[in-house]
Amino acid sequence: MRRQACIIGGGVIGGGWAARFLLNGWDVNIYDPDPEAERKIAEVLTNARNAYPCLFDAPLPEEGRLRFCAELAEALQNALWIQESIPERLELKQQIYAEIQAVCETGAIIGSSTSGFTPTDLQIGAAKAGQILVTHPFNPVYLLPLVELVASPATSADTIQTAREILASIGMKAVHIAGEIDAHVGDRLLEAVWREALWLVKDGIATTQTIDDIITHSFGLRWAQMGLFETYRIAGGEAGMHHFLGQFGPALKWPWTKLMDVPELDDPLIDKIASQSDAQSGRYSFRELEQIRDRNLIGFLNNLKSYRWGAGAFLADCEAKLAQENQLPPLTALSDTPELILTHKAQVLPSWLDYNGHMTEFRYLQVCSEATDKFLILAGIDDSYIATGVSYYTVETHLRHLAEAKLDDKIEVSTRLHAHDLKKLHLVHEMKRDDGTLLATAEHMLIHVDREKNKACPAEQSVLGRLDRLQKAHDKIPAPEYIGRHIG
Repeated sequence: MRRQACIIGGGVIGGGWAARFLLNGWDVNIYDPDPEAERKIAEVLTNARNAYPCLFDAPLPEEGRLRFCAELAEALQNALWIQESIPERLELKQQIYAEIQAVCETGAIIGSSTSGFTPTDLQIGAAKAGQILVTHPFNPVYLLPLVELVASPATSADTIQTAREILASIGMKAVHIAGEIDAHVGDRLLEAVWREALWLVKDGIATTQTIDDIITHSFGLRWAQMGLFETYRIAGGEAGMHHFLGQFGPALKWPWTKLMDVPELDDPLIDKIASQSDAQSGRYSFRELEQIRDRNLIGFLNNLKSYRWGAGAFLADCEAKLAQENQLPPLTALSDTPELILTHKAQVLPSWLDYNGHMTEFRYLQVCSEATDKFLILAGIDDSYIATGVSYYTVETHLRHLAEAKLDDKIEVSTRLHAHDLKKLHLVHEMKRDDGTLLATAEHMLIHVDREKNKACPAEQSVLGRLDRLQKAHDKIPAPEYIGRHIG
């Protein structure tokens, strides 16, 4: 059975709601007299279609049907959910509710995206007050899951429960706000930070860049996975929230901020906050909360690093510097000594581990591939050589996993040139832990290729001469029995 939603107002928020319903299989009717509404919605949907599926490792339902309606009554037909996202003018909203309730389904839910008005304000003059709820999202609606669900005394428990279930069906987390208050909860918290930031800018204390850097490189990262009270619970150490409030509570009355109207932190209030914090997080020890926080922060930072955004860009630069400092010196000097060539050093990082706590298999291949790159530089396959249009391509690999590498293990790769001819190169890597344990062996067969023609071709004489010299040295080393078993 197809489900129908109606979106009234096709701006940024309305478009996000439309995308959220459509991508979760709902049919969507949109009513917006703006002649640019279809274009604006299309642009929002393009972003949503690219982004929303990336949140999941499971297929989404078939996308719903989108229809733009010239008349409000047409858009409301069969709608189970009606989302109003028109400008923040109370009388305009009350007027549209009257028009909606004159024709909509009796059991339909009317949700408002208002960021400021209470449900009681919205319901004034309504034929069926309890049908109207505040369902305030955060932008972008198609990615951020939170909805502040606010009801008035006129709204039944069944209506609230139905709203929660529908929102859950489109992947949104409905947080039921216990009481009515202007601007609800999320925007009041944001407003406090925003107001203080404006004072800091006005007084010349900080620039907007400074403030944004402070947020993105510190508490903003914590808040992405652990909220205000849970963060401060950890700050209280093993003594928890009681200790934190006792130590830092008095500072709320110091002249640090433009926002000096704070409640008296008497014993009843401290007990109330501490008991709510216990109910929220008391099932975890202080150390467990630290571990959860750290694990989550690592995940966020690695993701930000992959996109070089915010704190991730800074982290990527730091990582590049560390890699430069810890890598092996360039392999440029040939040696006639019959010994394997140390081509790579590495340390097993947390992100390299699988669910068993061991280095995951693709990291073995990565380490050996990096050793191959180092060997090729030694053979003369550097950037200038590749710029001539030729290079070696790996065409066959055999990897043996012999022992487990664990977190912080230091590993080294030594490489031998087993065989080569005008076009082929057969390398053998031995990966060992620093205690001498053989962790893995890898054989790589490479072909010298004209990259423009994408065909095999002889290597240049300068490279072949270096390989000949290395081959003579390595031929003096007895070849292990496993070589050539799968690659020949």
